[in-house]
Amino acid sequence: MNINGKNYRTIWVNSKNEKIIQIIDQTQLPHKFIIEDLKNSKEVANAIKNMHVRGAGLIGATAGYGMYLATLEASKWNIDSYIISVGEKLKSTRPTAVNLAWAVERQIKEIKKQNSLEKKTNAALMMAEQIADEDAEYCKIIGEHGVKMIKEIYKRKKEPINILTHCNAGWLAFVDYGSALSPVYSAFEKGIPVHVWVDVTSPWNQGAKLTAWELGQQGVPNTIIADNTGGYLMWNNKVDMVIVGADRVTRGGDVANKIGTYLKALSAKDNNVPFYVALPSSTFDWSIKDGKQISIEERNSDEVKYAIGKTEEGLIKKVLLAPEDSKALNYGFDITPARLITRLITERGICKAEEKDILRLFPEYKQ
Repeated sequence: MNINGKNYRTIWVNSKNEKIIQIIDQTQLPHKFIIEDLKNSKEVANAIKNMHVRGAGLIGATAGYGMYLATLEASKWNIDSYIISVGEKLKSTRPTAVNLAWAVERQIKEIKKQNSLEKKTNAALMMAEQIADEDAEYCKIIGEHGVKMIKEIYKRKKEPINILTHCNAGWLAFVDYGSALSPVYSAFEKGIPVHVWVDVTSPWNQGAKLTAWELGQQGVPNTIIADNTGGYLMWNNKVDMVIVGADRVTRGGDVANKIGTYLKALSAKDNNVPFYVALPSSTFDWSIKDGKQISIEERNSDEVKYAIGKTEEGLIKKVLLAPEDSKALNYGFDITPARLITRLITERGICKAEEKDILRLFPEYKQ
């Protein structure tokens, strides 16, 4: 997607040195645009854990490149055992997003097939590139499927379509295009007038910081709102549809996404607003059916008590919002039950959030 008119992905191999992986440091957005070099698997793990990269698809792609860098660190005597140990460290950085473990296991399987260190390294790089390319391609296709619903509403309404989203599931959360925002970008490119309500998304403010920024870079009209404003907007018929992303979806259709998603789904249900979840197939966890089985990440409480922003003098500062000795609880995600979801939008098409219909699109996962 575009940044100041120039096309970028969120992660790529340095064009002058293929031993360096480059990312956009998302902790610096929207006030600074900084490209960060990742030179080893430890730096990759830190980038994932500290959210320099975030979002299900991008976490997976970054882990794929991290496994490639691990092959550069290993000796020919211990490569497979070393790769497995690095994989475990990467998987532990963000336990809820299933794309992370999916990418690590995919790399381990590919690396083990090769019989020399050089072949293992080459295979790991090719697989990392493949994972990234697939992520971008699948997200583009998600947009092509999802825009159909936007078109249908526009045919009836003949006015700009108001879409509410939560957190950031745009191109910054993937390698390119995004999941929840991909249909929005597709509609905008086709000349369908759209407007996006952007939740601030506490506590990390990824909506206000990232979603509003990337929508602005693409020229898509948007308005930032406090997290709890969405229900009132729906009640007043100012939301035509909700589209969110996901970090893990069970085979039964339950969805783990950024904390606060469940409340949006409840509001949408009460006000007859369609609620869509967009995801590539790598976000499905085929091993579980019930969302209660998903491990929910609990993050540092400082993310609730502090905020980082730009002062009037142009300085980036971290400020305390709460009493210093107050306790804070910081769950990263919640679970939205399948019964509250209108449809899932995947690269293979659109389906109900139920096992039978999901498996219609993905029959290879039938038990």
